[in-house]
Amino acid sequence: MSTSKLYESLEFPAAHNGSTISNRITMAALTRQRAGENGTPTELHREYYSQRASAGIVVTEGTFTAFTNRAFPGQAGMVNDEHQNAWREVADAVHERGGTLFMQLMHGGRMCSPGLLRGAQPEAPSAIAPGVPVRDFNGKSEAPIPRALRTNELPRIIQEFVAAARRAVDAGVDGVEIHSANGYLLHEFLSPVSNTREDNYGGSPANRARLTGDVVRAVANEIGAERVGLRISPEHNIQGVLEEDREDVLATYGALLDSLSDLNLAYVSVLHREAAEDPTDGEISELLAFLKAKSTGAFILNSGFSSFTQKDEAERLVDSGWADAVAVGRMLIANPDLAERWENDWELNEPDQSTFYSRGAKGYTDYPFHGA
Repeated sequence: MSTSKLYESLEFPAAHNGSTISNRITMAALTRQRAGENGTPTELHREYYSQRASAGIVVTEGTFTAFTNRAFPGQAGMVNDEHQNAWREVADAVHERGGTLFMQLMHGGRMCSPGLLRGAQPEAPSAIAPGVPVRDFNGKSEAPIPRALRTNELPRIIQEFVAAARRAVDAGVDGVEIHSANGYLLHEFLSPVSNTREDNYGGSPANRARLTGDVVRAVANEIGAERVGLRISPEHNIQGVLEEDREDVLATYGALLDSLSDLNLAYVSVLHREAAEDPTDGEISELLAFLKAKSTGAFILNSGFSSFTQKDEAERLVDSGWADAVAVGRMLIANPDLAERWENDWELNEPDQSTFYSRGAKGYTDYPFHGA
C-alpha cells in the first residue's frame, strides 16, 4: 500500500461531508457527450458520476450556461428547471456514495457550431475564426467567423455564469468550476491572438484578464468564494488560442490571479505540460511556481497534457509540495475506483478511447470496479 500524501485527506471548506475531502485525486472535467438535444442529464449521468464518488472531488463535464453558448453535441446544460432537477438527482447520487461534486461552467465562445445554438451566432472576443472544425449533431464543419461581443453584452455573459452557479448550488451541487481554459470563451479573452479588442477587455494583459476575473468575482458574490474553483490552461495553444510569449503569459495570468487575491477561492486548477516533467533538481517550473504563489485555496495540477496521468506523476506532484491535489481525467474514465487502485497497486482498466465521445453506457458506466 502506498504511503503517498496523495491518499490523505485535504482541508476543503466546500466538501460535502464536513471540511475535508478524503484524498487528493480530483476528477477533471471530461467531455463525454451523453446528453440529448435538450441538454438534460439522464440516468447514465447519475450512475457515471456517482461511480466515481471516491475521488476527492468529482468535477462534471463542461456545462453550458445558455443555449447560445453550447460547445458540442451531447453537452449537458444548467439553464432551466428541467436541467436543475436532473442535476439534483446526480448530486444526490454522488453524495449518497460520500462524494463531493463540483460543476464546471463554460461558454463555448467561437468553438460553438451554429447548429447547436438554436438560431444564435457564435460569439467571441473578436471576429476571428479559430481555424479548426466544430461539431454539432450532424457532424464536423469548419468553424465560422464569430460575432465579436459588444462591451455592453458582457454583463449578460457574466450573469449567465451567475445564474447557472445559483441553479447548481440550489440543486445540491457543492460548488462550481469556472472554465477559463482549453480555447473556449474566457480563454479566448486571455490570449492576444484571439482577443484584439480595443475596449477595457482587450489590449493589455490586465484588460484581457478582466472578463474571467469579473465572472469569478460575480459567481463568488452569489454563492460564496469557498464554493468557486477556477480552471486555467496557460500556454495550451489549442483551438487557435495561442499564448507563446512567456512574459505576456506571466503578466496576463498574474493580473488575473491578483484581481482575485482577496477572495479565498476553493481552488485554482492548472493544466500545463510542465506539470508532467520531473526535473533533476526537483524544483517546480517558473510558471507553475508563479501561479502557485498567487493562487488562493487549494492548488490543483493536471499533468495529463498529452498523455494519461500515471500514479507516479500524481504522487510526485503532491509529495513534492508542487500541488495540494491533482486533476486526473482519462484514467478516471476507465477506473471509477482509481484512488483505491492506485493506493493498493491494484490492476488498472485501460481507457477505450473509441468510446470517449460516443453514446450510451459502453465506455461510460460499464468499466468494472476492482474485484467485480
